[in-house]
Amino acid sequence: MNRKIPTNAFDIYFGLGPGRSYRAVAERCGVSKQAITKLAKRDGWQGRLQDIEDRSRQDSTQKAVDTVAEMNARHLKMLKAVQGKALETLRSMPLATAMDAVRSLEMTIKHERVICGEPTERAALTVEEVTERELRRWLIAQPAVEEGSDE
Repeated sequence: MNRKIPTNAFDIYFGLGPGRSYRAVAERCGVSKQAITKLAKRDGWQGRLQDIEDRSRQDSTQKAVDTVAEMNARHLKMLKAVQGKALETLRSMPLATAMDAVRSLEMTIKHERVICGEPTERAALTVEEVTERELRRWLIAQPAVEEGSDE
């Protein structure tokens, strides 16, 4: 087994996928595992592999973010079109038939708020409200310590 290691040995190693091993590369290249191990250590195969995997994860994450952003933009555009039609209907229809337009407006406003990350209803408490509620709860729940007691 006195063959020269090919220059694309790392590519072979990477191409083996999750089950990759130096032994598999050595067998494929017709060289010793020790020779592959020395080359891998010298050329930093593990670091290179980690860099490739990190870049791949970042690319996947960015593609997912872009996809969601595109979807949100598309949905907002559709919601605004429905809102425009609902407003046109409100202007031109009698009050009884305009209720469909009102329902359309209400639905699109709720969905628009969800897409933009806003609450659809006033359910969120302010920090002050939560703090005040917790203070009241703890002050009422704790027995008062009397002066002169041993506690």
